[in-house]
Amino acid sequence: MSSERPTQALRRLVNGYQVTQAIHVAATLGIADLLRDGPLSSDELAARASAHPRSLHRVLRALASVGVLHEGDDGRFALTEIGEGLRSDAPEPVGGWAAYVGRPAHFRSWGALLHAVRTGENAFRSVNGADVWEYRAQHPEDGAIFDRAMTDISRRANRELLDAYDFGRFGRVVDVGGGHGAFLAAVLAAHPGTRGVLFDQPHVVADAAAVLEATGVSDRCEVVAGSFFDTVPPGADAYLLKAIVHDWEDDDAVRILRNVRAAISDTGAVLVVERELGAPNENPDAKFSDLNMMVGPGGRERTHDELAALFAEAGFTLERAVATGIGLNVFEGSVR
Repeated sequence: MSSERPTQALRRLVNGYQVTQAIHVAATLGIADLLRDGPLSSDELAARASAHPRSLHRVLRALASVGVLHEGDDGRFALTEIGEGLRSDAPEPVGGWAAYVGRPAHFRSWGALLHAVRTGENAFRSVNGADVWEYRAQHPEDGAIFDRAMTDISRRANRELLDAYDFGRFGRVVDVGGGHGAFLAAVLAAHPGTRGVLFDQPHVVADAAAVLEATGVSDRCEVVAGSFFDTVPPGADAYLLKAIVHDWEDDDAVRILRNVRAAISDTGAVLVVERELGAPNENPDAKFSDLNMMVGPGGRERTHDELAALFAEAGFTLERAVATGIGLNVFEGSVR
């Protein structure tokens, strides 16, 4: 039983932003990759990361106190099992997300949460003067960091999704809003008989070739640029929307799904990969992801029934939800 007093627990939660920013600094400087081959001193790390030695040392020892790093008796720092997840080559990488969430535009948006709660306005737009999509297009560096974060999330989720759901029963899959193609590439690599179409905005899919080629699936994957608010490529057996629907409020989410309905065959399947909000007093990952949607793109996480209602309004029937071990579900819909 924990000996932590309630006020201590509360203070730890209140100060969570400090840990977020310290991890963000380590991720942005590539500290985990520098420690890949073994422990280094803060001076050595500062020289390699182009950082101020004393200031970096203070961040590193703070991260060691929460288990991200380990500070040895010789003053050198090493990765812990937790910190290994910040490596760019980690099997389940978190570094891309850590590098993104501490960026000024994102962090300012969370600072405007109270404004959003009082007014109902989108926090990101209120402090940055543009919505998330416009802002990333106007600031390519932020867009690239966000795309890396999404690729890392896909790499972390791929194995669980592939283990939970049989994507190989489809001959042709369109990944709607599929980013750089990390998830679609994993699906195609696991199922040699399946062909794919990666569909996203032109400036996003422009960087997809490297991902598809590295996975060895570029010969089975067509890349198509466009907006899912206009149309989606027709003629596939399945349409995959991973972490897409939650970015949007109901009207826009239905609009996207209706465009899928217009493109899909009568025997096709729509596969929406999202979190499910869960029962009261549990599932904090989903409920704080819901806040992240409110603060950032302006969407929401939903319950099973709320997703079923979206499916129905767009012309689909929600047939089943296949759970994974990481909080994501594959919500499978058929044509009504």
